[in-house]
This record gives sequence, C-alpha cells and structure tokens, in this order.
Amino acid sequence: MTEKFLISTQTLCSHYSIEIPFINALDEMGLIKIKIIDQKQFIHQDQISDLEKIIRLHNELKVNLEGIDIVFNLLEKERRLRNELNALKNRLRLYEND
Repeated sequence: MTEKFLISTQTLCSHYSIEIPFINALDEMGLIKIKIIDQKQFIHQDQISDLEKIIRLHNELKVNLEGIDIVFNLLEKERRLRNELNALKNRLRLYEND
C-alpha cells in the first residue's frame, strides 16, 4: 500500500460527519482496515466505497454494526456463489458444445 492512496481518518470523519470511535469500531470488526503511520490513522482509497455503504446503512437505515457485519458477510457469500455459478455454467457449455 503506497501512502499516496491513503486518506486520513480525520479527513474522512469531517467529510462524512462521523466520529473517530465509529471508524475504530469498524476496524475492530474487520469491516475496514486502518493503517497507522506516524501515529496517524489512514484508510486506503479502495475502502471508501465500503465505508460509504456502511455509513448509509448505519445512518439512514439505523443498522447497528453487528447488522452491518452480517450484511457484508452475506454480500460476500452471494458474490462467491455467483462466481461459482458462472464457472459451472462455463464448464457446462464446454460439454454442450461437443
């Protein structure tokens, strides 16, 4: 991870109107990864979309952190199953073309 792709948690908190303890709780649950450099916290820019989804779930739908964790786990499981289904369809096409 290069430092030019990292965004300060302070910047994110002020931009999204959230608190640092919320970001720390997300890190503890494994929903996002915080990188510490010179005693400052940063998040990689690739995680911003997940952070935005989490904030929306939490603020607009009032889903607690445990619920958000479940939602993200289910979405990941659905993605894996979809990939597996596509792979199986591709294998089936090989046999159908014979």
